[in-house]
Amino acid sequence: MSVRKEGQRGAAEGSAAWTIQRTLVWTTKHFAAKQLDAPRLTGELLLGHALGLTRLQLFMDLQRPLEAAELARFRALVQQRSARIPTQHLLGSVDFYGRKFTTDRRALIPRPETELLVEQCLARLPQTATRFLEIGPGSGVIAVSLLAERPALGAVAIELSPEAVALTRENANALGVAARLELRQGDLFAPLRTGECFDLLVANPPYVPSGALATLQPEVRDHDPRIALDGGSDGLALLRRLIAGAPSAIVPGGLLALEIGDDQGPAVAALMKTAGFASATISKDYAELDRMAFAVAVT
Repeated sequence: MSVRKEGQRGAAEGSAAWTIQRTLVWTTKHFAAKQLDAPRLTGELLLGHALGLTRLQLFMDLQRPLEAAELARFRALVQQRSARIPTQHLLGSVDFYGRKFTTDRRALIPRPETELLVEQCLARLPQTATRFLEIGPGSGVIAVSLLAERPALGAVAIELSPEAVALTRENANALGVAARLELRQGDLFAPLRTGECFDLLVANPPYVPSGALATLQPEVRDHDPRIALDGGSDGLALLRRLIAGAPSAIVPGGLLALEIGDDQGPAVAALMKTAGFASATISKDYAELDRMAFAVAVT
């Protein structure tokens, strides 16, 4: 039965027919039939958004009936999610490393794997570090998270997209780190000043081969900016430029940290060695796939 027909039946029978529990059960089955990821969680997030409640509040009041206007708001969200509009765009935010970030079509939707990159940077970055550089911050989740976790740090973030610059600025302001984050618009290292170096250079660059873009999930292919995905014919186009230019932007003994494609570990490690880094390490994600590359600048 369609969402619209269910809503019409609920209105005819009275709003008491659609409790929070019944709505979640139906929505979970509906999303599962559509082969959407995490159908139960998605239903909970969207229903909470429609009702202005947290997931915990939903669970504490499962027998509460939905009013007609609430059911209509929720039905609209279900229809949009069924059309493969990302849950994060419908919510307008994403939870990342314990904080809520605004997210929309201006930048790549942050993925859980990128939290591992933040975690590894924090583990590897000495407490004496004072400043880091991020290339391509997108929504700003990496730079803002690092700054929030390390109050003594300052940062520069360089972003080609003016829309993404604005989104990063919004998140930096909302999370109280804007005073320590200098945003510059431009291509890779072009906006850096002569001799400017950092303790850490971190980036989650586009690394999907151009020919593979069409195979991505609709939520990614149709809603994330192509500029944030397309890594050229072999996925390494931007990575080559970034790694080649990185040594001049990192202090001796400083760290280069990158998110990479799951089949790019050996190629990226080779690029790091060719660029003159003292070491290159490939780390895995939650699925035990190559996902991060780290290199230490020569001392």
